Amino acid sequence: MALGLAVLTAAGMLALASPGTAEAAAPCSGRKARTLTFSTGEVHIYRRSGYVCAVTLSKRPGVRQWMSVSVKARGGRPVVDEGVFSKRAGPVTVHAGRRQVWVKGTVGRGSVSSGWIRC
Repeated sequence: MALGLAVLTAAGMLALASPGTAEAAAPCSGRKARTLTFSTGEVHIYRRSGYVCAVTLSKRPGVRQWMSVSVKARGGRPVVDEGVFSKRAGPVTVHAGRRQVWVKGTVGRGSVSSGWIRC
């Protein structure tokens, strides 16, 4: 009986620790405001209480390549995360208040730039 309970407990723990569970959670808190798509990936933009958060995701996860994400509130400096990643760049967060933001994302040779947008 104890052995059966131990096996069930271990199986439940393994199911919770699986890689798919961690990827299902959103990297930014708040509501998804926009998605910018481009040839090699996409940028997800989230908004919560005056903060804007963005993350760049590759269309080919697992392949190490150059990625970047940048968010700039009007009148401020950009917050950037860039480097060689296999899944995503970011998340990066700025306090935008009611200001417009400019979001950029790059995966390999593909990129997107939003221009000034209100999320």
